[in-house]
Amino acid sequence: MSLRIHNTLSRQNEPFTPLVPGHVRMYVCGMTVYDVCHLGHARSMVAFDVVQRWLVASGYTVTYVRNITDIDDKIIRRATENGESIRSLTDRMVVALHEDADALGIARPTHEPRATDYVPQMLSLIAKLEARGLAYRVGQGDVNFAVRRFASYGKLSGKSLDELRAGERVAVADGKHDPLDFVLWKSAKDSEPADAKWDSPYGSGRPGWHIECSAMGCELLGESFDIHGGGADLQFPHHENEIAQSEGAHGQPLARYWMHNGFVRVDNEKMSKSLNNFFSIRDVLATYDAETVRFFIVRAHYRSPLNYSDAHLDDARQALKRLYLALSVCGQVPHASPDWALPASRRFKAAMDEDFGTPEAIAVLFELAASINRSPSVEAATELRALGGVLGFLQQDPQVFLQSGSGMAEDQIQQAIQERAQAKASKNFARADEIRQQLLAQGIVLKDSAQGTHWERV
Repeated sequence: MSLRIHNTLSRQNEPFTPLVPGHVRMYVCGMTVYDVCHLGHARSMVAFDVVQRWLVASGYTVTYVRNITDIDDKIIRRATENGESIRSLTDRMVVALHEDADALGIARPTHEPRATDYVPQMLSLIAKLEARGLAYRVGQGDVNFAVRRFASYGKLSGKSLDELRAGERVAVADGKHDPLDFVLWKSAKDSEPADAKWDSPYGSGRPGWHIECSAMGCELLGESFDIHGGGADLQFPHHENEIAQSEGAHGQPLARYWMHNGFVRVDNEKMSKSLNNFFSIRDVLATYDAETVRFFIVRAHYRSPLNYSDAHLDDARQALKRLYLALSVCGQVPHASPDWALPASRRFKAAMDEDFGTPEAIAVLFELAASINRSPSVEAATELRALGGVLGFLQQDPQVFLQSGSGMAEDQIQQAIQERAQAKASKNFARADEIRQQLLAQGIVLKDSAQGTHWERV
């Protein structure tokens, strides 16, 4: 069986065939870095980390782009409130993002472009849209996209233009020809800081949010690529507008497969900063180890809602503990790549090939664990560890995980730091890096300086 992906555009699972045989080009909308990431962001990052891992395990070369939005109204407002530059704020938040992602075992994307580095490409794209009659200038420097001039607008959300209208209550005093029209370039305001403004043919200003991803995606992956992903909240208007801009400018599909992960929910409401019901990744990792958090996210299908509660995380911890207990009964279990000829591995592969079916794939892991508990087998334990590795867990020493509770004690952390220092002194840098990664998996970030190594929980 070959890989099938649920395509939001067609609303069905489709056989996956990349544009270039053997090479997958994937773009995922990343974070707006005005604050630390919450668990909803973790859900998206982990979901597409699993997608990337499975594509690689399936033999593909993957070029993965996940952008950073480092200019928008919230960033400007937060930097002004803090009395710091926009760059200072966004640099700090990018470091925090990387610490959180590393702790959760999320591999870095191939490219992580910052929007502010691609303003020339955005202006070029706006110029193409204006030349094709799809963009118009307003007032002192705004440029808007004319939605009704793009015939297929609404194909991703599946709604007609009349259904999507923001309503006639939206005044046309803002210069829009239609309430659905959206901004491509915003004219600068006198009250905005100098580092929020760029020169352009339209005057001083900055790009709209939607044009940023179109420009970065097309610059790094080409005018048409394989997979475009993001959270379900981005389907409309962000991804709908990306399609309109990119396809309006280039005349070909932006992406062949559109993927959207489900929300994290708290008390049946979407987790979000605007609702003030969010938990930062750091909040959660202060109580639960990173591998448990990752397992909690991965065991739900990426498109389904994920209900957050301490009880669900406690259950995830106990479930992961059962898998590690099975590994522990076999002594030293080697790290290996999966052997897809083995029966359990074939079932795992079939599950993952059907739209990245992690719940069914994890069920295979528990079948293996039950088999090991009945009849200990290093071969079965090796298969269990190999398949778990595809999803980004079961790579720790079982005893370390089983003894760590819901977080490493300080004496354990100090012991690991000392062992790492000894490994570095003996030039065993592979072991030193392995210890750092194991600590990251427990939510412990090491910071080396001339005064020694310090740590903090993230």
